[in-house]
Amino acid sequence: PYLVVAADKGTASFSDIANEISQNRHFWLGDAFASGGSVGYDHKAMGITAKGAWEAVKRHFREMGVDTQSEDFTVVGVGDMSGDVFGNGMLLSQHIRLIAAFDHRHIFVDPNPDAATSWRERRRLFDLPRSSWEDYDTALISAGGGVFSRQQKSIPISPQMRDALGIDESVSEMTPPALMRTILQAPVDLLFNGGIGTYIKAESESDADVGDRANDTIRVNGNQVRAKVVGEGGNLGVTSRGRIEFDLCGGRINTDAMDNSAGVDCSDHEVNIKILVDSLVSAGKVSADERTELLMSMTDEVGTLVLTDNVDQNDLMGTSRANAPSMLNVHARQINELEERRELNRELEALPSPKEISRREELGIGLTSPELATLMAHVKLALKDEVLASDVPDQEVFTARLPQYFPSRLRDGFTADIRNHQLRREIVTTMLVNNVVDTGGITFAYRVTEDVGVGYVDAVRTFAATDAIFGITTLWRQIHDGGENGQLPVDVSDRMTLDLRRLIDRAARWLLNYRPQPLAVGAEINRFAAKVAALTPLMPQWLRGADKAIVEKEAGEFAAHGASPDLAYSVAIGLYKYSLLDVIDIADIVERDPAEVADTYFALMDHLGTDGLLTAVSGLPRDDRWHSLARLAIRDDIYGSLRALCFDVLAVGEPDETGEQKIAEWEHTNGSRVERARRTLSEIYAGDHSDIATLSVAARQIRSMTRTTGTGQSA
Repeated sequence: PYLVVAADKGTASFSDIANEISQNRHFWLGDAFASGGSVGYDHKAMGITAKGAWEAVKRHFREMGVDTQSEDFTVVGVGDMSGDVFGNGMLLSQHIRLIAAFDHRHIFVDPNPDAATSWRERRRLFDLPRSSWEDYDTALISAGGGVFSRQQKSIPISPQMRDALGIDESVSEMTPPALMRTILQAPVDLLFNGGIGTYIKAESESDADVGDRANDTIRVNGNQVRAKVVGEGGNLGVTSRGRIEFDLCGGRINTDAMDNSAGVDCSDHEVNIKILVDSLVSAGKVSADERTELLMSMTDEVGTLVLTDNVDQNDLMGTSRANAPSMLNVHARQINELEERRELNRELEALPSPKEISRREELGIGLTSPELATLMAHVKLALKDEVLASDVPDQEVFTARLPQYFPSRLRDGFTADIRNHQLRREIVTTMLVNNVVDTGGITFAYRVTEDVGVGYVDAVRTFAATDAIFGITTLWRQIHDGGENGQLPVDVSDRMTLDLRRLIDRAARWLLNYRPQPLAVGAEINRFAAKVAALTPLMPQWLRGADKAIVEKEAGEFAAHGASPDLAYSVAIGLYKYSLLDVIDIADIVERDPAEVADTYFALMDHLGTDGLLTAVSGLPRDDRWHSLARLAIRDDIYGSLRALCFDVLAVGEPDETGEQKIAEWEHTNGSRVERARRTLSEIYAGDHSDIATLSVAARQIRSMTRTTGTGQSA
């Protein structure tokens, strides 16, 4: 184990001193004891914390249809250009129009800035040692602006300042605290906090509750902030309840822990890399003289690895926000479970009470973004604890991902040493849990345990198998790359992600229901992955009628919005591709060609019109656990009947017959039972078949046609 100490400021100032003590006392971490320092990754030079926070800002703006890297937008902030987070942050787009900012010394106001000119001047200040806002070239400040000392008794307010900051026309001067409060409430696109202190609270909180007396005269309430987005590069700039209040008033915000996590992530990478490199030095594989050069040569790639984590989490947050109202009851049950099993304190974590959840349900709103970020963190922690306590981190099918944590120079030359890393189990677990939650969603593991009655570790195993069998992560990465580069609008990339998650959900449950437990992940991948890959390109020839039309329509919509034709079709066909698990399993049991089985299976799906039923099931409410389980039971019954009917049809048909010919022969052989069921189904299809009672009857009618069980045995 090792201790992480994160200071509010000056984190890396004493790294060399701490590391010298560590080495003199023979601590096992050596100079990895304190990250940064003379032989470490310089966070300010890398700009890593600000770059991570900027990924959150970019995602929020993309959800509003704005590209921060190509379109001008207005900003106010807390900090100055000599600071790591604010200084780096205000250089991350040349389209920033910084209207105003303040630090502990000065207030800067530029009512109508030119984006390009002001960016160059901020760059000059950033490069100037120990600069302050006072060093800003006032000739470059637009009319009516200026740099003011916080020690002034009064600051004159120009007409331009009034317009830019939304100040009443009657105001001609303000005290510095009043002007800073006004800046925090300015009607701008972004409020970027890169300073020290807590500047926003909830209306229900007192200044004493906040515990930051130095800023009592400046602080405002979340419901007074008029910025569209808040980016939290600094720590504790907003209270937990202040964030929620701002979000409920229409603002966009995460949490400080999430927005500025890149710095911590970078330190984690540094520690883990140094542990590996020191083992290489001890083994004589790297000389002590080469060590520093090796570490420094990987700086840029470490930054890339860290920012990938940030982008992934922000995309998870985006899809979670889009889906929050419909998932409220699932989130509520998940919070209850974390309270009971993990001793989560919802009051301390500012998660909503049952009464508040009921209120939001009536209003049709879900968890806020800060609440989702908090829930996500606790879900990841819970999963990590469970996985670490199991044998999962020791199994080859999971440890194979370990080298991907490290930069390519280490991956390419020292794979065997990476496999023996002292913290390999912890790193594998972290990578695996991030993959499960970022890709499968915050509720994935919980819903699997609730639906199937298994544990969290089983949910992780089945996700890993599903991922490898269907190439989920590859598709997910393509979707998110499309969103990142502006190729796909956010609502389209979110929709594609949610479609992909439906495939994950169904395939994961199938593996838990039909395969021996605990799931032998490697064996299941070997059994299914190659066959799924071989059969998938043939699916267009097997889909018929409405099923084919549905896929083509959805793929066309995705492609029309910028997805490549291959990606669009791969996502659109996902829920049909799920059925390949049944197809391959049936083919193995009856010893028939999987292509023949697939043709029969999809012909049955078209003949019975099951897709319309399955779509209607997806539209059923999941207001509580029982509604969710009822939806699941009907869906499983329909798929289970299709599976059983496929056995029946194959039993009477010949291998060289088409699916339609086999079905005709089967119907002729089972005339009376099929006719009874078809009459009832025709009635259902002719009317509204969207309520739970009707869908239950429909599923039962399909089941009544079967002679065998889902294993191919007679019922």
